[in-house]
Amino acid sequence: MHERILGRTGIRVTPIALGTVELGLDYGIPSGDHRQPSRAVAAALLHAALDRGVRLIDTARAYGAAEGIIGEALAARHDAYVLATKVSFAEDGDADAIRRTIEESLATSRALLRRERLDVVLLHSASVAVLHQGVALGVLDDYRRAGVIGAIGASTYGEAAALAALDDPRCDVLQIAYNLLDRRPEARVLPRAAAAGVAIVVRSVLLKGVLTHRAAWLPEALAPLRQASQQLAAIAGQSGIGLPELAYRYVLAHPAVSAALVGTAHQRELDDALGFAAAGPLDATTCDAVRAVTIDDERLLDPPTWPAM
Repeated sequence: MHERILGRTGIRVTPIALGTVELGLDYGIPSGDHRQPSRAVAAALLHAALDRGVRLIDTARAYGAAEGIIGEALAARHDAYVLATKVSFAEDGDADAIRRTIEESLATSRALLRRERLDVVLLHSASVAVLHQGVALGVLDDYRRAGVIGAIGASTYGEAAALAALDDPRCDVLQIAYNLLDRRPEARVLPRAAAAGVAIVVRSVLLKGVLTHRAAWLPEALAPLRQASQQLAAIAGQSGIGLPELAYRYVLAHPAVSAALVGTAHQRELDDALGFAAAGPLDATTCDAVRAVTIDDERLLDPPTWPAM
């Protein structure tokens, strides 16, 4: 794969990155193939990713056993990949409490991942209030200046939080949801990030499985997503490709995007995504057809608001 630069950090990554939430816990639309794999299967996937040239591996303290699985499997291959993890904390506004929580989280991550230095650390699900307060990013910035962290930033939900992160000059990397149905970042977030040199790492490219065959398992409350998925699948078919390929090629074509996460426990899905990245951008007619498919209720674009499945 052709490498890309992670914004102003200068870190070289590949356009396809491996997301590890599915390695640490059960995740996704219940469809029979969403269960957490064994540690042996997870280790095999991690090594396969590095063998295939993947440079960025993304994880989080909140992803169950994921950090420990990565640390154990890749203990001898630290120099072969760029590691990004995330830290969470209670939004109580107490600077000392935030500092203690982040310090404890970083210490645990370093121990589990078997690394003294973490390449990228993001605030997990950072809110507008937390980002405007600036204390949490300030703590991460202290660790960056001490050499414990290479780059810092935030993982956000929604436009307001993403823009709040971009308001802070200390933010190097921003992880956002962006996909065929959730194109909201195109208006303001992506242009601002590009102008500021802030790297964009995209998650939810397949919208937790909506943009795959798993859409058939969506409950009736999410029927508009199922119908939109069917429309997009038809557009993909007209171009002679599958829906997941349409999804990855669409987001990777945006010049502000440094990498797109493949959250999977299956080597086949990883290999497919690598092939999609190699295929290059979609034609203009196909992109126009994609943009004609819309979801009226924006709440459906945010998986945390979905009913339990």
